[in-house]
Amino acid sequence: MLKFSRDKLRASHEGIWFVMDFIMLGLLIINLILLLFDSLYMTDYFKATLDYISPSISESYQPIHKNFILIDLAFVSVFFSEFCLRWIVAVRRKEYLRWYFFPFIHWYDLVGCIPLGATRIFRFLRIFSIIYRLHKYKIIDLTNSKIFKFITFYYDVFIEELSDRIVVKVLSDAQKDLRQGSPLLDEIADKVVATRRETLSLWVSTMLTHAGNSIEDEKSGVMIRDHVKDSVSKAVRENSEVSRLKLVPVLGSTIEQTLESAVSDIVIQSVIHLLKDMSPQKITYFMTHGITASQLEEKALNKEIIAILDECIELLKGHVSNQRWKSHFDDV
Repeated sequence: MLKFSRDKLRASHEGIWFVMDFIMLGLLIINLILLLFDSLYMTDYFKATLDYISPSISESYQPIHKNFILIDLAFVSVFFSEFCLRWIVAVRRKEYLRWYFFPFIHWYDLVGCIPLGATRIFRFLRIFSIIYRLHKYKIIDLTNSKIFKFITFYYDVFIEELSDRIVVKVLSDAQKDLRQGSPLLDEIADKVVATRRETLSLWVSTMLTHAGNSIEDEKSGVMIRDHVKDSVSKAVRENSEVSRLKLVPVLGSTIEQTLESAVSDIVIQSVIHLLKDMSPQKITYFMTHGITASQLEEKALNKEIIAILDECIELLKGHVSNQRWKSHFDDV
């Protein structure tokens, strides 16, 4: 239902303008009815129907029809005067950035003032502009009306269908560009990754230093140290040269255990120092000169990345193309 709020009307301090809106709304309805009636009057069928109902009605309206342009000009003069008055008030209130923006924004009011058959239809839009102003200040509430919900729903459907098709077209063009050998991956490496190489090097260096400190810590690094010791012990025991130490009488096993412990400590300390000594400069040098790959491996990797991107875009297209507005009818 359409709700009218007197409190909002008083709070808006626009009472005079809304009274004028209601007056203009009444004049618009009268003018549009006259326009419709006069247009029908010019048809032989409508005139014959009036003569059949009451010849006096047709005869009485004949002088109005002959001078209808003058009557319409009277309405136009009122509409145009109201338009100019609102323009002056908008300029004084500085409602728009420039004083000449008003006629461009309210172009339909200005065009509707032209007394021609093709332009008179724009007067109908003034009704919507008046209703919109009343709804804007919450003097009337249209949100719960059926016609508002109907228009809003199909407007959303239109926007969704239009935007989905645009997005799908853009994604399809991107897919086509990738499949034809787009230099996207090279541009990402050169323009995105390369420009942030120092930041990435600092981040990698910080992570490695943190990992070295964690391994060195007695509590947090115990698991990794135990794992390294087990791996080194296993390697030492499987080594044929070291296994011969067991043949040494009395001291063979002791020497082997001491060697395992020493090698384990050396490996652990070497890993810790390696991680902690990896400065951002070393990381940057390693990224610039150390990482190399054959052309075949690089092409295969690029091809696989393009395939992954293509599949992701395809899934995204399917998700975008999903007509979510149909779920509204499922809920009804």
